[in-house]
Amino acid sequence: MPYLETNNIRLHYLQGPKNGPLLFLLHGLTANAHAFDGIREAGLDQHYEVVAVDLRGRGLSDHPAFDYSMEDHAQDILGLMAHFKADRVAIVGHSFGGLLGYYLSANYPEKVARLVALDAAARMNPMAAEMLAVRLSKLDVRYPSFAAYLEGVKSAPYNTFWSPEMLSYYKADVRPHDEGGVTPRPQLANIIAASLGVAAIPWPELIPEIKCPVLLVNAPEEYTMGMPLLPDDLAEETVEMLADGKLVTVDGNHQTMLYGSGAQQIVAAIIQFMGKQ
Repeated sequence: MPYLETNNIRLHYLQGPKNGPLLFLLHGLTANAHAFDGIREAGLDQHYEVVAVDLRGRGLSDHPAFDYSMEDHAQDILGLMAHFKADRVAIVGHSFGGLLGYYLSANYPEKVARLVALDAAARMNPMAAEMLAVRLSKLDVRYPSFAAYLEGVKSAPYNTFWSPEMLSYYKADVRPHDEGGVTPRPQLANIIAASLGVAAIPWPELIPEIKCPVLLVNAPEEYTMGMPLLPDDLAEETVEMLADGKLVTVDGNHQTMLYGSGAQQIVAAIIQFMGKQ
């Protein structure tokens, strides 16, 4: 498995074939690098050299007890760039990963060529914390088996359909115990720390500083509580803040957009947005 040592931790990443320009994929708050398997299977790997990283505290990367600010995450990604000897990269970030992409684009403009933000905006649904509670409630829980964990996943309100590419994501989400059972790899304390890192950034002030082209991809279908995690009007608000922003809407909700028809639409939008590199 590919790892690199950077910023005092070990990061795990997935690397696709070298079929085009380098493209970094940054996942959501509690996710892992396999969250993008749906869009990779939908054709992304055919056009780019994809590198999907497990952010600190997630997946197979190190889980330090502290240091989950946006700057800590940014330094990890800059270390990943140095590992690949890349002066600038294009970034695709989903949710938390999209916010990290905004942060990098504003604070390290020379490092980001283009940014695709998947359901990440200056302001999310005002009820976002309550809407994410379903996912957070599954952390620090020990399940008797992977099958039991998967049964709970499939019954979550945001998983409105099942796609085969979801299996690798959920397998990577848990760690098995020698004596049986599984526990999600992200730890609630670290995820709360990362969330506080997000809350510490004045996004409506930072996002207008971004100069590189940005594509915001919004999936406005119901996530939980009868609402989308990123409503249309807040997606439009963020695009209006950007110096060079574009908005595209795709099928699905905040989770399912990464699979099925949403994944196909995302890949088509990325290819059109990236153009000839």
